[in-house]
Amino acid sequence: MTHGMPRRMTRKPTHPGEMIKEEYMKALRLTVTSLAERLGVSRKTLSTIVNERAAVSPDMALRLSRAFGTSPELWLNMQKSHDLWTAEQEDTGWAHVVPIQGLHAPAGEQSHG
Repeated sequence: MTHGMPRRMTRKPTHPGEMIKEEYMKALRLTVTSLAERLGVSRKTLSTIVNERAAVSPDMALRLSRAFGTSPELWLNMQKSHDLWTAEQEDTGWAHVVPIQGLHAPAGEQSHG
């Protein structure tokens, strides 16, 4: 655990593309082409998300929520969790940033140090 950071989950969060493929496309017997048409996006756009090579954008979250009767926040929160977990695993030097002393945490956040 990194000093100053809350403990995060150790298992990689599900990418929204996996959920689209496993929970919706397979269950509803939808192809990438047919779902892309229903969503009003290109086959390539949907394919990159379903194959976990691209992120779900706010626009795509709105389209998915409309199509599947979910909330856009579901898709964006899944993407955010996946992206943050992935970033935490990468050695980009972020863990060496020293917290700035004397700052107050924004409302709703707790100090971790």
